Amino acid sequence: MPLDASQAPQIFHSTCPHDCPSVCALEVEKLSDTQIGKVRGARGNDYTAGVVCAKVARYAERVHHPDRLTQPLRRVGPKGEGISAFEPISWEAALDTVAEGLLKAEQRHGSEAVWPYYYAGTMGLVQRDGIERLRHAKRYSGQHSTICTKLVATGWNAACGVRRGVDAREMTESDLIVVWGGNPVSTQVNVMTHIARARKARGAKLVVVDPYHTGTAEQADLHLALKPGTDGALAAAVISVLLTEGYTDRAYMAAYSDWDAELEAHFAACTPDWAAGITGLSAQQIRDFARLYGATKRSYIRVGYGFSRARNGASSVHAVACLPTVTGAWQHRGGGAMQGQSSIYGLDATLIEGLDVRDGSIRMLDQSRIGPILTGDRRDLGDGPPVTALFIQNTNPMVVCPESGKVAQGFARDDLFTCVHEQFMTETAAMADVVLPATTFLEHDDVYVASAHTYLQVTKSVIEPLAACRSNHEVICALARRLGAEHRGFTLSAWELIDEMLKTSGLPDAETIHAAHWHDCTLSYEEMHFLNGFGHEDRRFHFKADWAAYGPDFAAMPSMPGHSEAYDRATARHPFRLVAAPARSFLNTSFTETPGSQKREDRPTILIHPAAAKALGVEDGGRLRIGNDLGSLVIAVELFDGLQPDVVVVESIWPNSAFEEGKGINLLISADPGPPAGGAVFHDTAVWLKPA
Repeated sequence: MPLDASQAPQIFHSTCPHDCPSVCALEVEKLSDTQIGKVRGARGNDYTAGVVCAKVARYAERVHHPDRLTQPLRRVGPKGEGISAFEPISWEAALDTVAEGLLKAEQRHGSEAVWPYYYAGTMGLVQRDGIERLRHAKRYSGQHSTICTKLVATGWNAACGVRRGVDAREMTESDLIVVWGGNPVSTQVNVMTHIARARKARGAKLVVVDPYHTGTAEQADLHLALKPGTDGALAAAVISVLLTEGYTDRAYMAAYSDWDAELEAHFAACTPDWAAGITGLSAQQIRDFARLYGATKRSYIRVGYGFSRARNGASSVHAVACLPTVTGAWQHRGGGAMQGQSSIYGLDATLIEGLDVRDGSIRMLDQSRIGPILTGDRRDLGDGPPVTALFIQNTNPMVVCPESGKVAQGFARDDLFTCVHEQFMTETAAMADVVLPATTFLEHDDVYVASAHTYLQVTKSVIEPLAACRSNHEVICALARRLGAEHRGFTLSAWELIDEMLKTSGLPDAETIHAAHWHDCTLSYEEMHFLNGFGHEDRRFHFKADWAAYGPDFAAMPSMPGHSEAYDRATARHPFRLVAAPARSFLNTSFTETPGSQKREDRPTILIHPAAAKALGVEDGGRLRIGNDLGSLVIAVELFDGLQPDVVVVESIWPNSAFEEGKGINLLISADPGPPAGGAVFHDTAVWLKPA
């Protein structure tokens, strides 16, 4: 029954589900059983601190968008045409059709011919990860989830042994904050709240390390606009200065790390003059930064994702993680570093993910290589069958994945059956045989953890599902019944799954956490600062990474921390380095459909230094063709002097259809896996440019 319209809107607590480290605690205005109003950051949560990004603040635009999918659809026209190529069908008919498509693939080629494919369109553990339970129960091909965190997590873990670090709330007690490889003004606004508090209360300095002058760099005291892929060289040169000028805490290094004479000699050779030739920074800039960092005990490095999205990303993250160990910054409040906090929660995901029926012999397919996989690359498929059926939730691989030309080619196969469970007719949904309408986070129950903070959050639906939309969990369970998949998780509601997982993990029950809005899972000060030892078996920080322990491609990794030349360097043929950075008003391909985000972003553009544009003979607003061996596309020019002349930036992810020729920026991004354990290399691309 609708709420009394004469009353003020009710405020309900929820959690932002989108693929962002912040996982913001929210306050949502409920106008009726089916309508929301404003969305704000939860004021009582000391990480979110009442702040939320503009795109989520406008969430009513998305949840009430007229183009939301509202009924199951069956394709009757050409792939890729869009909504006009589909006809409505009932849920029963749709689920029967999907089950039939998956069963046929299994009967013809074996269970590994079916590939459930997903990522973080929602970060909720039930609605995101329940697809794994179906995968394991049916022995479908596994997914090696590499598209976002694999490289950065591998590099951090190789250094610290576990993925946690100093609580982000301690930034307010820092005297120096280094944002390395991130742009929180656009991608994680809460970080800026804590930085602002430190600057106001303590006069803290802000340093930003990023290839271009972002909104975050605009607010910094120092911006180091290095060349992409050279972060390891900068970190090594900073350590060289720290050693030669006496900024090290050698007692701490001796007690807490594997430091030795070999490392001493290695860093002695990594001088600022050496690094200047690699990074494009001046030797003096490097020295100034090193001295500022070395002289500030309460120095906090917020390690971002940007510089990890390269072939040498894991080694670069490892090198940056070395800095607070050299100075002993871990010992001080507001000192140390943090990349993510995923290791602190200790959740038992067995029930949600069906880990008790997982068969380790089933092949794993790299999600970032969906293009090569769907086009039959034997390096991925091995001796197994081709993928002839896809079931997709929470992602839009036609746009977000590397080598998008191959991705499109694979989806166009006549022998490929595809079901997409989605909120909008994305470019991936347009290639499907069956499209199922999905709920938004405000229309189902879920549980969330974060990488940027330490809160676990449990949410209930705020409004009723739109029309015939169903949650991921409901669809997975309905398919399981039709497919003969057996697991107790398919018999439970989302709320029951949440409650049992929390109890099994030794945490308060779901109702208790929901009533409190969140539950802080932070560990002791000593553990978050590694004062009782790092996560490795020997309890020491590892300057010398045991890369063989982290992935099969360990031979490609450097033996010492610092610079690795294993990235797509500029050449005479491809003289520019491309960074495909996130746009402020989009989140991957979410929000590309909302009017507010579209208006703010306007159109795809390439940021290019005026000197480079002049040499190419193009002006602001003109058109360039950008390309490499994977293809080329046309894009509008925006002159921008906040980067080095041989670096260009395309802020995305715009739909492919937003580009002049229908080819989006991921056409140019290689599907090469970053060593040692895989990972997408979105910011590691050498290209040529010419006037269009």
